[in-house]
Amino acid sequence: MDIGIVGKPNVGKSTFFSAATLAEAEIASYPFTTIDANKGMGYVRAPCPHVEFKVQCTPRNSLCEDGTRLIPVELIDVAGLVPDAHSGKGLGNKFLDDLRHASAMIHIVDASGSTDAEGNPVGEGEYDPLQDVEFLSDELIYWMQGILANGWDRAARTAETTGVKIELAVHERLTGLGINEHQIWRAMHGLDLPEKPRSWTEQDLHKVAAAIQKEAKPMIIAANKTDRASKDNIQRLTALKDVMVVPICAEYELVLRKAAKAGLIEYVPGDEDFKIKEDAPLNKAQEHALEVVRKYLKEHDSTGVQKCLETATYELLNLIPVYPVEDDTHLTDKEGRVLPDAHLLPKGSTAIDLAAKVHTDLAEGFIRAVDARTKRVVGHDHELKAGDVIRIVAKT
Repeated sequence: MDIGIVGKPNVGKSTFFSAATLAEAEIASYPFTTIDANKGMGYVRAPCPHVEFKVQCTPRNSLCEDGTRLIPVELIDVAGLVPDAHSGKGLGNKFLDDLRHASAMIHIVDASGSTDAEGNPVGEGEYDPLQDVEFLSDELIYWMQGILANGWDRAARTAETTGVKIELAVHERLTGLGINEHQIWRAMHGLDLPEKPRSWTEQDLHKVAAAIQKEAKPMIIAANKTDRASKDNIQRLTALKDVMVVPICAEYELVLRKAAKAGLIEYVPGDEDFKIKEDAPLNKAQEHALEVVRKYLKEHDSTGVQKCLETATYELLNLIPVYPVEDDTHLTDKEGRVLPDAHLLPKGSTAIDLAAKVHTDLAEGFIRAVDARTKRVVGHDHELKAGDVIRIVAKT
């Protein structure tokens, strides 16, 4: 599962990416700083079951800090997108190609209004950030529409003559974008379209592409640079309907994570404060910078970067954390590690879905599962809940 970090140039995408992952990314104040996509690992928080079970966990695929499990999610920071990217403007073709397998998007918007439509620097407040909210989803829609339209007559004719469901024909056209059949069916359900696909107009294809984009490539808005944005801009952005908006300051999050990594402060991503270590060798400039960040945290509760990642993961993608074990009494794997792994699965997933996530052989040989909390034996269709600790029993 990849989450794409997207937006026009010079809005703070690479700063957000670096803050969320501490991966190196080129950051500068000019368009198209990012040419090749950067990939890195961010983390989302979840309560670690070791606290409830009164054991000490030994994580393998994730981290645990003071009872909070940090579960990895892969992030991809792509080249900046400008209007008409779907027709090749700017680095549009590369941008869209890099996003083929992204499950969701975090759209970074410059809430301060200090970058124009092309990503060029302008005076703060000279550009209205609300103009950027819809253009990116529009570009994705036109991109998908173009792929659908290319050879549509032939695909529609084949579907009509063979009796194949049109949703399958649409899926075949978009299969290279990491979109599955279930997403196509859900997106197209209830759309008012002509009965014969060969009579579909450009407007009909646009309607189909828009529904699929919303279902298969959902998007959250990260209103960045809120330390410099006017209250009016922030209020207008957060008041938008039918879109999730999270105010953030990626630059301050990057400062905190670098300071924590250098051993100068104690800080857990997403916290509303941090602690300067007693022996931290800080100079006056560094102390002042940290106090500026602390003031921001007191006013906003957090920098918003972690909240943005978790909103995208838990609300946009509807994922839940689940903990598989091989011994439901001691909560261990075969090496004796306690609560070793945390997996993110779509809400509504079942015990056999977890088995498949762990290893295909477990799903193929599935016999039953055991809920480690209740010790209840459950079947393959048992629906999982967030935080479940599950043992899978399978034929070997």
